Amino acid sequence: MPLIVIAEDEFLIAQVLAIMLEDAGYEVASASHGKTALALVREKRPSLVITDFMMPLMTGLELAQAMRADGELAHIPIILVSGAQGSIGRAHPDVFDAVLDKPYSEKKLIQTVSRLLP
Repeated sequence: MPLIVIAEDEFLIAQVLAIMLEDAGYEVASASHGKTALALVREKRPSLVITDFMMPLMTGLELAQAMRADGELAHIPIILVSGAQGSIGRAHPDVFDAVLDKPYSEKKLIQTVSRLLP
């Protein structure tokens, strides 16, 4: 079962996202900000990361840039899910494999995840 790390500082959004992914057959680990997510990614080596943009301590962009700079993590697909900063994510196609604007449909999220996982 592929592991997906979620980086989301809003608890309810993280919980709903985790439930959607678990119902679709994925294992999920969550972090409340980018720094914790980066540590989790380094420890668990997930198949994919889903991150919010605006988070305390480390933004989703900073998380993605740190992953791309690390040769052992650079290959992991990253999806940005954001309410207002989707355009920033789209301006960094070298960092994000996909950008979904909040609110996004469960179907669109699962399709995007399926497309990015081997």
